Amino acid sequence: MERNIRFLIAYDGTDFHGWQKQPEMRTVQDVVEQAARRVIRHQVGLNAAGRTDAGVHAAGQQANFETTCEIPLINLQRAIGSRLPKDVSLLHVSEVPLGFRCSHDAVSKLYRYRIYNSARRPVQEHLQRYSYHFWNDLDTTRMQEAANRLVGTHDFAGFASKGSERETTVRTILRADVFRRYDEVFVDVEGTGFLYNQVRNIVGTLLEIGRGHWPPKRIDEILAARDRGLAGPTAPARGLCLQWVQYDLQRPPGWKGLGGKPAPDKTDAAEQP
Repeated sequence: MERNIRFLIAYDGTDFHGWQKQPEMRTVQDVVEQAARRVIRHQVGLNAAGRTDAGVHAAGQQANFETTCEIPLINLQRAIGSRLPKDVSLLHVSEVPLGFRCSHDAVSKLYRYRIYNSARRPVQEHLQRYSYHFWNDLDTTRMQEAANRLVGTHDFAGFASKGSERETTVRTILRADVFRRYDEVFVDVEGTGFLYNQVRNIVGTLLEIGRGHWPPKRIDEILAARDRGLAGPTAPARGLCLQWVQYDLQRPPGWKGLGGKPAPDKTDAAEQP
């Protein structure tokens, strides 16, 4: 009997060349597929919720594949998980309806960007692999005021890096939160889908606003002009983490993505926030 298996995966992206399998490169997709193939005994092609870029981490990446393998889920998790390298963890294995795809059927995703905001280096707390060290003082109130202007459905061309194909640059941001914990500043962005480097470009812009270079209304100007040159620099990959992906498995059969119509694969090059 054919089954559709879904993985919940966490990984440290530092030593990976991103999620997507590439020739002669160490990628997360490749090492997970290799481990699964050794257990299931056939080729595995994972369909992931998002193609995280090189150096980007994940606490809740999800990916699925179809198989006729009859191994119980708990045994699959143990057998495959034990064959993964130390910087990848298989957190959970579940069975989902046939036709479900982690890319198309995602309702929303949350990316978190971590900033170490101190004159001290983050190495003392062993955070240098997972946060961006930004030593200038940041005003999180200004950053939050700017982030509020991102919420809603907008044309985010001004926050998209070149080098990816997309049918439209219109995306929906459900929430954007900026908050501080001691020496760390976090930027949480939840949306229904993202453009290439969109979150990292948003963070780079918020940093310029937080340090006092630009007013919060700069966000409105970037959105209106659709000009990437008006936005801030692309924040480094190491501070970004895919926290979770949300699904609605009660959708009727044949539903394909947001809007109830066939959608382009959310794992294409445009989805590398």
